[in-house]
Amino acid sequence: MAKVKIAGTWVGLLELELDSWTVPMLREEVAKRSNCEPGSINLICAGRILKDGDGSESLTQLGVKNNAKILASRVCAQEGKSLGQELMAETERAKRLARVKAAATALSKRHADGSLPIEDFNIVLEDQSGKKVQMGSETDQRAIMMGLMLHTNAKQLIKAQNYQDALEVLTMGEEAFSLCDPKVIELVDNPSILRIDMVWCYFMLRDINWLSVVGIRLEKARQGLERAHGKDSSRVRLLHAGHYPERALYLRLELLEGVVAYHSGQVDKSMKVLTSAQEKFTQLQVPDESLSLVMSMGFRERDAKRALRMSNQDVSSAVDFLVEQKAKRAQKQEDDIWRRNEIMEQKKYGTTPLKKAVDMEKLNQLVSIVFEKELAAEALRRNENDSEKALDDLTNPETNSSIQRQAVDASVEALVRMGFDRSLAVEALQGGGTMDQAIRQLLSGQAPNPTDAAGQSEAIPAVDANNNSQSEAATDIANSLASMLDNQNGQVGGPSTSTNASERDAEMESELAEELAQGDAFTDYDIEVTKEGEAISEYLALLNSAGTM
Repeated sequence: MAKVKIAGTWVGLLELELDSWTVPMLREEVAKRSNCEPGSINLICAGRILKDGDGSESLTQLGVKNNAKILASRVCAQEGKSLGQELMAETERAKRLARVKAAATALSKRHADGSLPIEDFNIVLEDQSGKKVQMGSETDQRAIMMGLMLHTNAKQLIKAQNYQDALEVLTMGEEAFSLCDPKVIELVDNPSILRIDMVWCYFMLRDINWLSVVGIRLEKARQGLERAHGKDSSRVRLLHAGHYPERALYLRLELLEGVVAYHSGQVDKSMKVLTSAQEKFTQLQVPDESLSLVMSMGFRERDAKRALRMSNQDVSSAVDFLVEQKAKRAQKQEDDIWRRNEIMEQKKYGTTPLKKAVDMEKLNQLVSIVFEKELAAEALRRNENDSEKALDDLTNPETNSSIQRQAVDASVEALVRMGFDRSLAVEALQGGGTMDQAIRQLLSGQAPNPTDAAGQSEAIPAVDANNNSQSEAATDIANSLASMLDNQNGQVGGPSTSTNASERDAEMESELAEELAQGDAFTDYDIEVTKEGEAISEYLALLNSAGTM
């Protein structure tokens, strides 16, 4: 038996014999599942319309293969779309999904392998307390980062009720998580939450055929949550100081388990889990009086409601939670500014032969031994961030002298490209000190040569004598050095990253990064449960009516 994926008027997988099925048979089956007449269905595979012909040709003969994707569209004037428009929309959709996957792959690769960031930010893995964590190998780090980015993007699609595209992205995310060592990821709840979101999308699409596959996903999700959260969520309670961030997530899980049990004929199990879900739904209802009281203290409605839900409707605990979260956001903003400045500094030092950034932690360790920062950075750069080898080079007079000459030569070239006279640049650097100090010295005695700097107007900020002191101008120029060198294919001490930058899908990468930045430790648990409450009532009513018959 082969499988073909149908999208359009009906969404799902069909199992069939490609050698014996014909186009009319496939059209009739899709029409039946779409609740319409076979004559109103068009089938498109690999960009071409499948035609009935004489009805004798099998799907195999027409080039339809296992796992083929077929678009089913309805031919009806009321639909308001032509066949060509539908095909174009499907093509655009496929392109966007491919861009999402490619951008997530590129971002996770760059930010997991220690490469010098092209952007002014760095993506790192953190635990729920906000601490940076190193999980497994570089491959594991990359797989987890990619899975998280795709999951975050899918959540935005779910919020927009675009469940079909969300399913596609969630499938990519599930694939990414599967590449990670199971021992590394078993204490992380993200793959389990992703599985629950996948089943939620199937449920919202009202596709009964998903029942054969989602039961296993829900079992894995519950097992994964128990490993990550501990029995009765004891680990979550300890980590979050008695708060209940996971309650809405378990409500959704129990609802879906109840729905699967109902359609599988397991009435008692369905009633049990749906009743438990209904209890959680009641616990999550926020009293208007409590909400108004918290909002009167200056908090937004959405934040106040979330805090009250996580605090068992306790106003005092909710306010403490909101104050703590506000402080954490402020600290994160400071950390982000610090990291952006650190990345700018890293770019001044260039990349290692394997295109890795200079390790700032190891650099600071060498500087603490009283080595000059630029020399220590160059020693680390040429030795692939091996501290021992870098230390050997710095303490070896001959190698140290070679590093100094190389660093000075590279810095001289950089200053010349900024418009300073070569002989004066050599003199300033030979006097010792950092690049910033050399720039300040040059500015105090000589302005940049306007002829040599004519092509640099965009890279170097103009100096306004009425507003900026020479010291401020020097700082501005020093800070623009790294970006200027990138643009000119001449990073100090290392190769340029301009080729990588030109191949990026910057728009999609920025979109994914922004989605990540908007989240916090509680985003995965922050579920608006209105639709879940309606579904619980619906299925409990079905169970009660069945019991009275």
